[in-house]
Amino acid sequence: MTRWFIVSLTLTVLAFVAAIALGWGWPGVLQEHIPIHWDIHMRPDGWVTREQVGWFLVLFPGVMALLVVLMRVLPLISPRNFEVERFSNTWGYVFTLLVGFFGYLFALQLWAATQEDPRQNAWFARMFVAGFFMLFALMSNVIGKVQRNFWMGIRTPWTLASEAVWMRTHRLAAWTWMPMGIIGAILVLIGVPNWIAFVLLVLGVLWPAVYSLILYKRLQREGRL
Repeated sequence: MTRWFIVSLTLTVLAFVAAIALGWGWPGVLQEHIPIHWDIHMRPDGWVTREQVGWFLVLFPGVMALLVVLMRVLPLISPRNFEVERFSNTWGYVFTLLVGFFGYLFALQLWAATQEDPRQNAWFARMFVAGFFMLFALMSNVIGKVQRNFWMGIRTPWTLASEAVWMRTHRLAAWTWMPMGIIGAILVLIGVPNWIAFVLLVLGVLWPAVYSLILYKRLQREGRL
């Protein structure tokens, strides 16, 4: 996990440097009015001036820093028989992936802050939504390696209650999230409406949780729990 911690910390420091440099050092490269909020259709509906934007720019780096702290702290407080050390490399990878994801959102924020052409907003929206799909696609590679714990994975009452349900649910997620993530990202980038992408994302994320209940009840009826 140490190498993932170093990578995550490096990304976080670079994000803070960029935020401070653009927010207070060279704000002239930013637009006069900068979008900071978007509606459900990914149209900007909130702005600040370049003199006010500095504190907004440190938001994503702040989340990245929090994730770096949690990467180190949560293993220390995990209860017995639910330790994350059993899959420490996967733990580090997933946290680094999350740090990188918020770094990606931060990069999009900076891009939006420097673009004067409003037509660029369409590509900003597509890349923003596609990022969520790619997060799950990349996570699918290792989600099956996550062992039972209280911090990471598909933590439903039924997966936490049964090792068999946990393992089979996470194997299903690995098979589900990969095609969902890739297909969803492609659909978004070619211009499919955001509501369709949202439905696909919700179904792909929730299905393993529903499956865990169905599987638990089936195993319970069969007397295998």
